[in-house]
Amino acid sequence: MKYNNDSFEILRKIGKQSKTSQRVMAKDLNMSIGKLNYILKELKKKGLIKIKNFKKHPNKLGYAYLLTPKGILEKTKITSNFMKRKMQEYEELKAELEKNK
Repeated sequence: MKYNNDSFEILRKIGKQSKTSQRVMAKDLNMSIGKLNYILKELKKKGLIKIKNFKKHPNKLGYAYLLTPKGILEKTKITSNFMKRKMQEYEELKAELEKNK
């Protein structure tokens, strides 16, 4: 599966803080609520997150976003691939600097 940076940032945010509103999450991630909602639905469809609401919560907007085991694995893979790319870029830049000395 290919994920963009927005999906990854949402998975990271959910991993850190599962109980939040879409409004707060959208503000923290600097994206529109509509875009966030669309991506959350797609992540849920792919089985990477679960969305639970608190029916007894006085503010009916209270939701918990939970990473599934599949979501945790996918977030780990994305992070690992990101780190590998950055290390490769670092090595290439280092070699280029050494060459230009």
